[in-house]
Amino acid sequence: MTTHQDGNAGGESATARTVSVDVVVVGAGTSGCYAAATIADAGYDVVVVERKDETEAGHIACGDALKGASDFPDAIPKSQLEPAFTNTDVDHGRFEIPQEDTVLEIPVPGELAVIDRWEYGRCLIEGASDSGVEFHYDTVVQDVRQDDSGRVTGVKAMRKGDPVTYEGDMVIDGAGALSILQDKTDLEDATFDTNVQYSQFCSAYREIIEVDEPVEWDDALVFKPTERSAGYLWYFPRTDTEINAGLGFQMNEEPMELVDDLKRDLQGRSEFEGAEVQDKLGAALPTRRPYDSAVAPGFMAVGDAAGHVNPTTGGGIAGAAYAGTYAAEQAIEAIESGRTDDEAALWEYNERVMDHFGARYAALDVYNIFTTAYDVDDLMALLAALPGEKLAEALYGGSTSIGLGLKLKMAVKSIGHLGTIRDLYQTKKAADRLLDHYESYPSERSGFESWQRERDSIMDDIYEVTGAEPKY
Repeated sequence: MTTHQDGNAGGESATARTVSVDVVVVGAGTSGCYAAATIADAGYDVVVVERKDETEAGHIACGDALKGASDFPDAIPKSQLEPAFTNTDVDHGRFEIPQEDTVLEIPVPGELAVIDRWEYGRCLIEGASDSGVEFHYDTVVQDVRQDDSGRVTGVKAMRKGDPVTYEGDMVIDGAGALSILQDKTDLEDATFDTNVQYSQFCSAYREIIEVDEPVEWDDALVFKPTERSAGYLWYFPRTDTEINAGLGFQMNEEPMELVDDLKRDLQGRSEFEGAEVQDKLGAALPTRRPYDSAVAPGFMAVGDAAGHVNPTTGGGIAGAAYAGTYAAEQAIEAIESGRTDDEAALWEYNERVMDHFGARYAALDVYNIFTTAYDVDDLMALLAALPGEKLAEALYGGSTSIGLGLKLKMAVKSIGHLGTIRDLYQTKKAADRLLDHYESYPSERSGFESWQRERDSIMDDIYEVTGAEPKY
């Protein structure tokens, strides 16, 4: 890593510094730390630019539930993160449906855990530091540097009040939802997905609450719909007396009204009587399909900054870890071949993301679209009629089988909602088509536009079937 003073070039202060590395990573979240650790392990210089100070770094609003707890990339192994695992006894979801006076017990495939997200963040940073990653805290990115060809060459930032320019062969954007880097970068000639708007995102708010007596559901992730279909409440037990209580809601909803839903529900639950709030925090997260492409010359986006979140549950830790790893491996390959300015040299990153989890997430977003077109009571009646294992398949696999027998059972249990069942079945078929199409994501940059055209045609059919307003 090299550092030197800048003169007045470009209008910067005479005291501005330039830090030159192989790769600049913005954001010390899961994806950023895994990307940086992978690059450092390969012997390259990397710096992580983080807006929070060293004490607050890793303190992120999160539901604290981790699916895929048994499996992490090698750069920061699970053993390094286990001190943050506070509850490894959770093994299922519990969906409360007051409209139907029903509680669904939902099996969840794979290993589950509830974590202390702040401690997890500290473990991530320690793991990346052990690999040789340098962290620059109190550093707020203000602009992106590009050369005449459009290749991203670095970022401009303020570090502890002083201007700093970071230069690198690659920049990896792990700055989270609605990243400023994407606002500041000219992506007109790149494949990078710019079809991004607030309606595709969710606001999340959570409180860490300490209760006097152990809760009865300390082995479950508890979900409950808000009074409108635009959101849901959660109660995730870090321990049997420390609960992460929160809610997520689409950004086109009034946030304070929905936060009041959480407060009312807390007041109505006897297990929270006399409880103390330990921490409050909010954030934005993508509840949308993964970016069609998250690469541009000299630039890749990872984690929340690329839509790498399960759009139905908001879970994104495992996906972010692998996305960061895949991006780093592709960056190393591009540096070694001298092709960081060539999107084609970065393309395999897109393909690996789609193959691992992106296709499933794109199909799951179809069900988000479906819910926007229906009354919450109709949707809850439908959920109450669906067996827990089928709901689990839909939530985590992107698809589930609905045979004739199951359709008949659902119809009997949901008299008065048959039209919704019919529409769900048609939506499922469309989602399966979309999943198949994403599983054929092009292996080369040259096939991208034709792939997009076919995908958009499938989406038109989905909007027609659901009657929902277009999301993209």
